[in-house]
Amino acid sequence: MDVAATTDLKALYRALLLPRVIEERMLRLIRQGRLSKWFSGYGQEAIAVGCAWALEDHDYILPMHRNLGVWTTRGVPLRPLFCQLMGRAGGFTKGRDRTFHFGLPERRIIGMISHMAAMLPVACGLGLAARLKREDFVVLAFSGEGGTREGDFHEALNLAAVWKLPVIFVVENNGYGLSTPAHEAIPVEDVADAAVGYGMPGEVVDGNDVLAVIDAVRRAAERARAGEGPTLLEMKTFRMRGHEEASGTKYVPKELFEYWRKRDPIDRFEAYLERAGVLSRAERKTIRAELEAEVREATEYALAQPEVESTPEAERADLFAPPFLALRAPKPTRRELRFVDAISEALRLAMEQDERVLLMGQDIAEYGGVFKVTEGFVERFGKERVRNTPIIESGAVGAALGLAIEGFKPVVEIQYADFISCAFNQIVNNLATTHYRWGQPVNVTIRAPFGGGLGAGPFHSQSKEAWFCHVPGLKIVVPATPEDAKGLLLTAIEEPNPVLFFEHKLLYRSVRGPVPEGIYHVPLGKARVARAGTDATIVTYGVGVHWALEEAAWWAERGVSLEVIDLRTLIPWDREAVLASVQKTNRLLVLHEATRTAGFGAEIAAEIAEVAFEWLDAPPVRVAAEDLPVPFARTLEEKIFSARPRLRPALVRLLRF
Repeated sequence: MDVAATTDLKALYRALLLPRVIEERMLRLIRQGRLSKWFSGYGQEAIAVGCAWALEDHDYILPMHRNLGVWTTRGVPLRPLFCQLMGRAGGFTKGRDRTFHFGLPERRIIGMISHMAAMLPVACGLGLAARLKREDFVVLAFSGEGGTREGDFHEALNLAAVWKLPVIFVVENNGYGLSTPAHEAIPVEDVADAAVGYGMPGEVVDGNDVLAVIDAVRRAAERARAGEGPTLLEMKTFRMRGHEEASGTKYVPKELFEYWRKRDPIDRFEAYLERAGVLSRAERKTIRAELEAEVREATEYALAQPEVESTPEAERADLFAPPFLALRAPKPTRRELRFVDAISEALRLAMEQDERVLLMGQDIAEYGGVFKVTEGFVERFGKERVRNTPIIESGAVGAALGLAIEGFKPVVEIQYADFISCAFNQIVNNLATTHYRWGQPVNVTIRAPFGGGLGAGPFHSQSKEAWFCHVPGLKIVVPATPEDAKGLLLTAIEEPNPVLFFEHKLLYRSVRGPVPEGIYHVPLGKARVARAGTDATIVTYGVGVHWALEEAAWWAERGVSLEVIDLRTLIPWDREAVLASVQKTNRLLVLHEATRTAGFGAEIAAEIAEVAFEWLDAPPVRVAAEDLPVPFARTLEEKIFSARPRLRPALVRLLRF
């Protein structure tokens, strides 16, 4: 296509020059000591501006920190943008994150996190949303050449290709990842060559030629809108400044600067416009003066704004989106269900009630999942809503975030909770922080079958819930009964915040119980008294509830009354219920299957010792697994590793103190 013939070249020049003028202004402010930090995109403006220019307003763009031109070309007002960049009041994140680490959904821009390539799976989720909604928007996501070595790059390309998603992957190859030249990190000349491995087109583009950028992106967008899937575009450019200004550029050979200085995108476009008789030097000078005045005014405005201030209460209030409160009470009619069937029923009812609920995970469609939780679902709901994913835990969770941004309620099954470590970055750095940083609700539920007792060895038996309890922004649920499993999962699916839902594998088919029919909700953050007692309190969750109830029955035959508190939710955990029990019994034992050191029980014991010390007749006691990997041999797991044999001796010590 003839880009020049279909483009308002004067308007394009203004759009291309604006980020350069901002760059010049920011560098001047740094030299004056009025700005402390700046990630420069000087010399790379044609890529950001060209990509934004080539797309429609309803298309999504996921930029990085050298893509200022995306924000300006999309018309983001300069005053609040500069307040954001300078960390002043009036920015978009209330001072909670810097530069371009935020989203503006009204401008269809979803900003980055600092972890390279992490937003590429999110782009896949947005692209899947376009397909599911039968809408024609496409998604363009940026990565640096260094980020293409990250697993998320490959997981995202693979997922987009397998599902034929309308995603354009743009690799901004500027030659350096901080100080490491690309040739020391990448064994091929062109990153675009990777495209063939994923069955998509790949193209190398002159990233300093704004018309070439527009042409390549428009062609890729047309292909995506036609349902032909993703494209990988490698934009060759150069980083004329340091990684950030404090880094400097001493490690870059001088001849490289000279080579690329002659290929400056502004100079090249100005020369083109002059040759074409479109824009004279005098007109260019006038446009520059106008933009400089506009930028100067906006930066001075931002610098005059006060520093960001807040209160602990306000910060805590914004950590989570307002919780789901439209809770339905259970119906009186009940029937016996296994734990696994209660979970399956919750998923089925949620999907029947709301078409925005969809499932993703390995082998969950025709196979029904390794634990058969979703058996028969693909026949009932179809493969668009019951989606087998490749083996890409990080990619699947990142895609779930993209779906949530578009209003879906994705439920991701991690085949075994042990494998959740492969998605750790997406969970703790992306899902957990998004609402606090820029106010986006994140309705993502992650189901994680966990726990031991099945002789499955160190990689299929772990209890790692405490990892995530340390991360602000996540809600952690661990049900112990079929009734709670169903009611808590139905609540989690409606909750506009990320929920990790840990399901104990041992309970799936060994525990049965009464379960109400239809949809009902168990509130998050509310414990239950599983057994009332007066002599000591056992606080536990998951399989520990069943251990505690068995032990309480044994002690009851000997005249000792133990109260068992089932937390149900670890984050938030019900302090009031635990405090009320301890005030009554004056003794506390915390029990969990996970290893002892830094287990969640330590948090409960420490909290109670701190705030309820005067009620205690004995020090709090923790019962947990040995600090070892879970052994494969059943005798080793049951007799050496497991917390279960330690429970009775610990109670003896507690009661005798």
